Amino acid sequence: MQRDGVWRTSSRSGGEGNCVEVAAFADAVGVRDSKDRQGSALSFAPAAWAGFVRATRSGALDRP
Repeated sequence: MQRDGVWRTSSRSGGEGNCVEVAAFADAVGVRDSKDRQGSALSFAPAAWAGFVRATRSGALDRP
């Protein structure tokens, strides 16, 4: 995965610095720690990331 994409932080982020950044690439979605932009980044297939976002929005991943 390339590292020079357009990374963004959620508009719902609290601003305390405990955030992740996300970037969409042609073949992957990258996720990295906003405090360590030069560090490691995770890479997900676009379909897997879309499934994660759907599950998060629906509350399927909320703690009981």
